[in-house]
Amino acid sequence: MKVLLVTGGAGFIGSNFIKYFMNSYRDFVVVNYDKLTYAGNLENLKDVAELPNYHFVKGDICDSIQFNKALREYDPDYIVNFAAESHVDRSISDPLIFGQTNLIGTLNILECTHNFWSRDEYAQKRLLQISTDEVYGSLENADGFFTEASDLLPNSPYSASKAGADLLVRSFYKTYGLPVIITRCCNNYGPNQYREKFIPTCISKALKNEPIPIYGNGSNIREWIHVTDHSEAIVKALFSGKPGEIYNIGSGEEVNNIEMARMILTILGKPQDSFIYVSDRLGHDNRYALDSTRAKNELGFSCSYKLKEGLLETVLWYKKNQFWLET
Repeated sequence: MKVLLVTGGAGFIGSNFIKYFMNSYRDFVVVNYDKLTYAGNLENLKDVAELPNYHFVKGDICDSIQFNKALREYDPDYIVNFAAESHVDRSISDPLIFGQTNLIGTLNILECTHNFWSRDEYAQKRLLQISTDEVYGSLENADGFFTEASDLLPNSPYSASKAGADLLVRSFYKTYGLPVIITRCCNNYGPNQYREKFIPTCISKALKNEPIPIYGNGSNIREWIHVTDHSEAIVKALFSGKPGEIYNIGSGEEVNNIEMARMILTILGKPQDSFIYVSDRLGHDNRYALDSTRAKNELGFSCSYKLKEGLLETVLWYKKNQFWLET
């Protein structure tokens, strides 16, 4: 059986990806390597935890001894790196941990994998780095899109740490030929997202009949994709992507923060003005939007979810599982 090693698989996107992958590819062994920080929760994976082809390893991507041990024990054919500190606000208050995990941790994965895989295996191996549209910086108007060739102009410690990691990934392809692929995705939504993120925060506040906090004037625009669609895109990139390439993963569906809050309030039957403006985030990017033509043409990727239906499903999931917003 082929082996897929997933780092950060207990987090929001990683756990949804593992469940999607294991449901679609039952002839794989899947190894979930996760440090279990505050945002990682093995409850996310209770549906697959008892399957014989699923294995959990508690480990830190910054620890070369731990990671090398996992490589030796499971000999993965594919590696997908989700492991990251990902909350922009936390990166503003504590940037050092983002540099450590996102930059040094990724470098450690690259170095360990480069030393473990032999060059004659490269044609059958892949290492996929999960990145973000935030590495491109901010679009300051309502027109235009980021392509894979756009400059990297990150504006937060989080996005800068991810941009640095992307450059390290690229360097290991250019220098050593390591078979790496990078995907850069827009904002994800769906079940099991940690409560500090925008959509869970909106839902939690609305369910408590509390006003939703909105940064600045609420005009910041984000592109949103359902986590299941993102999972499908990752699989396509992993199996059909070309080593050394970057693939933007977007939905084409953009809304500003006020619009998103109002969509959630409407679903929950709450007043449309149930929000308050708060001091803007430092370095708050105006707009992200991706040109996903390469993913569509080269990988055959397209979204199954429309934002309206996906958001309805997501809000109802949190309403049914309100404990998730408190834990």
